[in-house]
Amino acid sequence: MNQKYDYPKTRAQLNQLVADLEQVQTNVHQTHWYMRGKQFFNLHPEMDEFNEDFADEEDEIAERLIALNGAPFSTTHEFIENTGLPDEEIKFDQYSLPELMQRLVDNFRYLRDQFQKLIDITDEENDQPTQDIINGFKSDVDKKIWMLTAYLDQGPFDGDK
Repeated sequence: MNQKYDYPKTRAQLNQLVADLEQVQTNVHQTHWYMRGKQFFNLHPEMDEFNEDFADEEDEIAERLIALNGAPFSTTHEFIENTGLPDEEIKFDQYSLPELMQRLVDNFRYLRDQFQKLIDITDEENDQPTQDIINGFKSDVDKKIWMLTAYLDQGPFDGDK
């Protein structure tokens, strides 16, 4: 491989995001199914939109990884083994609607941090095309965090870890 276009850290972090985006979709879908409460009609369709966004992002990241001579994770086993997000069963009424939204905020903050990590890596490895893609995804997840924290009557950085 041409050393000028070899981005090993970028490829590794892209694959991390493939696993994380797959898991966040599962977590959003789980919330979509198990939510109850007065805001159900407002939030239920929002979960569909979140998942569509994350599916599109995952596909674009996997395709970028392939373009960089990488191989994206593609099995459930690989996703679960490599994600940094929780994979846990929930039940009806285990969490209130605000608690479910807070769980998503926590997931989205984790994604935001993973996007930022990749932005920093692409800076180090001088891979601006990947950075251009990820900048947009980070902006999108920042907006999702803002929207959900506003629902929770918080600011986007309140309770940030």
